[in-house]
Amino acid sequence: REERERPQAERNRIKILLATKRIVQLDIKANMQVTRGSMKSNAVLKKTTSVATARVMVSSGVLNTRSVLNTNQRVNQRVFTGSLGLRQAVGSSTKHDWRVNAVIQDGAKLDRPLRVAIVGGGPAGACAAEECAKNGCETYMIERKMDNCKPCGGAIPLCMIDEFDLPEYIIDRQVNRMKMISPSNVEVDIGSTLKPNEYIGMTRREVLDDFLRKRAEEKGTNVINGLFMGMEQKEGEKGPWTMQINEYTPDGDQRVKKRDLEVDVVIGADGANSRVAKVIDAGEYDYAVAYQERIKIDESKMDFYQNLAEMYVGDDVSPDFYGWVFPKYDHVGVGTGTVINKPAIKKYQDAIRLRAGEKIEGGKIIKIEAHPIPEHPRPKRISGRVALVGDAAGYVTKCSGEGIYFAAKSGRMCGEAVAKRSRNGAQMIGERDLRTYLSKWDRMYWPTYKVLDILQKVFYRSNAAREAFVEMCSSDYVQRMTFDSYLYKTVVPGNPLDDIKLLFSTIGSILRANALRVSEGASVTFGRKEGEGTA
Repeated sequence: REERERPQAERNRIKILLATKRIVQLDIKANMQVTRGSMKSNAVLKKTTSVATARVMVSSGVLNTRSVLNTNQRVNQRVFTGSLGLRQAVGSSTKHDWRVNAVIQDGAKLDRPLRVAIVGGGPAGACAAEECAKNGCETYMIERKMDNCKPCGGAIPLCMIDEFDLPEYIIDRQVNRMKMISPSNVEVDIGSTLKPNEYIGMTRREVLDDFLRKRAEEKGTNVINGLFMGMEQKEGEKGPWTMQINEYTPDGDQRVKKRDLEVDVVIGADGANSRVAKVIDAGEYDYAVAYQERIKIDESKMDFYQNLAEMYVGDDVSPDFYGWVFPKYDHVGVGTGTVINKPAIKKYQDAIRLRAGEKIEGGKIIKIEAHPIPEHPRPKRISGRVALVGDAAGYVTKCSGEGIYFAAKSGRMCGEAVAKRSRNGAQMIGERDLRTYLSKWDRMYWPTYKVLDILQKVFYRSNAAREAFVEMCSSDYVQRMTFDSYLYKTVVPGNPLDDIKLLFSTIGSILRANALRVSEGASVTFGRKEGEGTA
């Protein structure tokens, strides 16, 4: 009687409450046999929800409810291994609309190889691709310019030659002597502490990069000559990345074919202006502009640079870096760089040519190159299933400006992490897996970056400090420590007593240089040659 006397609205309200409190247990057992390109899957999914999702509309005494039903269904839809996102719409129609989301959870087993895209085909990208491809991943490497000649000194440490199994033809020159030249043109010879088999390898980037790319391709990498335009996750953060690529036609007529590529993991190795970094909002960093001229000089002058490299310091050639003359196969690379005064880069280039003087006089400029170089790691280097390596991650050292070895090493370490954590491409990986590469990298190389950062701040701040730096380089102890650290990529522990002596010697050098600067009146600028007055 009481039920009959309740108003209709009250009875509807009670029904709503009962619907929202209902506990629904979903027990789906799917046994699907799909042929012709589909997959065979046996899945049991058990899920208990404490509150059913209910949306109730009361209209003319009709209760319309959307809920999850406890039922067994044969799903003839596209199924992806992993968690199945199921959604059923129930309305006035008796038809059921099942949708299966295209997502794969981290750690889920795959019935196909893990798909990895590497954007960029320099040392970082090529080494990452090689590791992924040879360890079972379906690997794609996207490179826009196969003959790229990056403005780079081209110096690589001795350990890289063995570690990356580089052939002899990659090395143009074996440098075992260097000259450090101060703002006042005081020269210090470096290299007396090197053993007979120790040297710095000089390479051309177009030769080195091509070798590494081809080796990655031999291991199974699919190389795409094209421009990476962007990427998006259409299925959410656990879904695949869709890469948009303008692929170049093989006949070289500059026509492009727009192409979409769907992958699971992305490695950004696309340099300082990384588009991958922009997509994941990796943050900005300071960068230097490097400028280099390749100058062909006659054979007699080339003999002078047979196994010799020169480094010039001074605010004439760069306010915060150094200028260089590095020997190549049949020419020399002459260049400089700066962070704090990029618009003046050509003025600094003129100065380094003037400082080199008659040693390169009469040479013919055969190529001019310029490129940004990062000054420190990006704030974010991993995001979801995307990782950054090489210049894209900011792995260039201060003070020396070295980046080739660290690019190749970071690419290899990232590729190894992808292969290991995916069990050679057999299971899905996520951000936590990629961070194993980052943790290992920081443990190994963060001290090196910090030491070189301190050295740059101390010795590149004024010409007086640069004079002290060059004088310090005359010490056999400093040379041995420097070369051991550079050639073998370790921070070599010093002798405490020698370190104290070096400290006092450095302070004395800075004081003498400052006194000299005051007595001369003006700082040394723009290539004062020996025997001349202050410029």
